[in-house]
Amino acid sequence: MKNNWLTLKSLFLCVSALSASGLILSGCTENANLNVGEWSLEYDAHANGIDISKGSKLIYDNVYAAYKLADSVVSTRDYAKHHVSTKKINDHFGEGYHYEVTYTGNNLPVLVQSFYVYPTKDYVLTDFTLESTSEMASNYMAPVNVDRMPEVLNQGENNRALFIPFDNDCWIRYQSHPLTFTELTSYEVTAIFNNDDREAMVIGSVEHDSWKTGITIGKGNIYNVGSLVCYGGVADKTTRDSKPHGALKGTTIKSPKILVGFFEDWREGMEEYAQANAVIAPPKAWDKAVPFGWNSWGALQFNLTYPKALEVSDFYKENLQSHHFVNSDNLVYTGLDSGWNSFSEEELKAFVDRCKANGQIAGVYWTPFTDWAKNPEREIKEIPGYKYKDVYLYANGKPQELDGAYAVDPTHPAIEAMMKRTSELFHRAGFEYVKMDFMTHGAMEADKWYNPEIQTGIQGYNYGMQLLDKYFGDMYINLSISPVFPAHYAQSRRIACDAWNKMKDTEYTLNALSYGWWQDKVYQFNDPDHIVLRDATDGENRARVTSGVITGIFIAGDDFSKGGSKEVKEKAMKYLTNAEINAIANGESFHPVDGNGEKSENLFVRMDKDGKAYYAVFNYMDQELKMTTALERLGLDSSKEYRLKELWSGIESTAKTNLEVTVPACDVVIFKVEE
Repeated sequence: MKNNWLTLKSLFLCVSALSASGLILSGCTENANLNVGEWSLEYDAHANGIDISKGSKLIYDNVYAAYKLADSVVSTRDYAKHHVSTKKINDHFGEGYHYEVTYTGNNLPVLVQSFYVYPTKDYVLTDFTLESTSEMASNYMAPVNVDRMPEVLNQGENNRALFIPFDNDCWIRYQSHPLTFTELTSYEVTAIFNNDDREAMVIGSVEHDSWKTGITIGKGNIYNVGSLVCYGGVADKTTRDSKPHGALKGTTIKSPKILVGFFEDWREGMEEYAQANAVIAPPKAWDKAVPFGWNSWGALQFNLTYPKALEVSDFYKENLQSHHFVNSDNLVYTGLDSGWNSFSEEELKAFVDRCKANGQIAGVYWTPFTDWAKNPEREIKEIPGYKYKDVYLYANGKPQELDGAYAVDPTHPAIEAMMKRTSELFHRAGFEYVKMDFMTHGAMEADKWYNPEIQTGIQGYNYGMQLLDKYFGDMYINLSISPVFPAHYAQSRRIACDAWNKMKDTEYTLNALSYGWWQDKVYQFNDPDHIVLRDATDGENRARVTSGVITGIFIAGDDFSKGGSKEVKEKAMKYLTNAEINAIANGESFHPVDGNGEKSENLFVRMDKDGKAYYAVFNYMDQELKMTTALERLGLDSSKEYRLKELWSGIESTAKTNLEVTVPACDVVIFKVEE
């Protein structure tokens, strides 16, 4: 009887002490429950898993952790013992609680599973570590495993799951999938949501130091997904890899930190996911306005010459900058893309000087992680004694080729020497903006790296990007072909692959905006690629320009040299100088109204802090589009009457309850909406 009383007394003291801190924890070991704000975590000792609920709704059922050790997959269910503890925390996410389950026994590494719960957040963070007295290795660590997902979403045929690509190469597309797939793997993050009421689960990695993270969703039915696994260690053709993910090694190894959340609106969930990433790795600073400008790859490509570059700079000065094609700093960014190396250093300096005289910032281009010559025996002039075959990232003993170039090792001293030499040239010439391209090459998994401390492709990529920041960090850095994450080394990133002038290019760019707009929370700006006007209809020109200004940076790409066509220059003066259209381009991306398009969404909206709303409707089809949208669906008050101005035509109107729109074939309308 005395022993029973001591046990009850200890339990009472445990619960009382934690309750005094604003936390309810029932049971110190076997069935420990944590309640913080709307969140509830319940440990199930029989299943060695955690139930995660929000309010009265079970969101994630019996979550367990798993990892690979040698050739076996081990999970928390394989352990004989566990211990639960909780402590109060105050970190960059705010005040909350660290809920920890330590698993031991069965001659396995100690597994410490952590949950970070914040009463004001719509998500919980989780990760785990493995600890051992001897070195171990694992290339697969999955903090989130759910064998059967609970029915969280309301039933309906508009339940969807997002595919987010690892990078933007090879014209890969985002996609909103009906829940009819057998299996779906998304990269770094996904949302599972109901497009009608917009409620959503969002799951994704918020750390990108060592792991490429995959989220694999198993088959359920049209209303609900089946299983769910979120793991570090994905490496496949979509990550551009030809060998398995590298293994972390040591006496302590850690999984990626994963966000698991439930949100009233999937769009807000994706933005909160991005903001959580930005808490851990803040976006690269930029205190100037969103870039407006020109890039030579849009039309000139390898026909770029020094005289043509000067002529383009002059054309902008004489015809566009005085007619609203400037950012709020009253500047234009004039960029030389691939082909600039045909210029002498004196010509590069003279080009920069001409840009400065014309009120412009000069930009340039480089691909730091590639060998385009693919000549293994070629000597590296920056470090005599090394040949290119010494710096390749080999997979299974062979150089890795992507997009026509061999991937090089970001950790090799010869690559740093190239960075230093190239940076010194750019700085001597006076460039302040650099477009870095084909970055995914530096993130590939490999047989080994020059730096023996590097164990995975993402570790190698981070190493290379830190060097890039060292040598180019005082310049504006725009990433072109690149992974989405890590994101904190550049001010902007291309949201999709190459796009030019036709409606298909607009639709492709807007596919990425539809499901990737939130990336302007981890970069300063999204990049819709160069806006090209030649050989396209007026409607296609309006649509392509609009796709640019609602996405992020605003860079044109036609040939505006003296040899360029008169027609395209007239198009530029017509479509690049609309003051009200250009005023929209402040760098803040529009977000989609819906998320159930077969390819791209065509309705986009942005609410500005001054109370104005902007609403864009694209018509990708060859016939006229008529549609009616409820104002409430746009985030407006359906009981109010609004004044509308269509910014391409200037036509004014009013709307209440619903907004009726007619869009010509292959065209766009965009409205400014005010009370």
